[in-house]
Amino acid sequence: MFQRLLASGLKYQPAVWAIAHRLCRLVWKILHDGVDYVEFGTEPSPAAKRRRAQRHAQSLRKLGYPVYLPPQPLPALPATGA
Repeated sequence: MFQRLLASGLKYQPAVWAIAHRLCRLVWKILHDGVDYVEFGTEPSPAAKRRRAQRHAQSLRKLGYPVYLPPQPLPALPATGA
């Protein structure tokens, strides 16, 4: 969102204020009306999750923690109705 605002011609400070205003409106709506917040972002792929877990495990190993990541099962293929 921030990059879009900057690309649309807004300068840095007005873009920051626009995002802050939007977040304040969102928080007010959640607290005032009791609306549940649902994030509609894209979910990372299983491969991306695996890479991230491996990266975090490697960081922990560098700090001296023993880390074991069990092998993850492959996602099931959808059944085809023939």
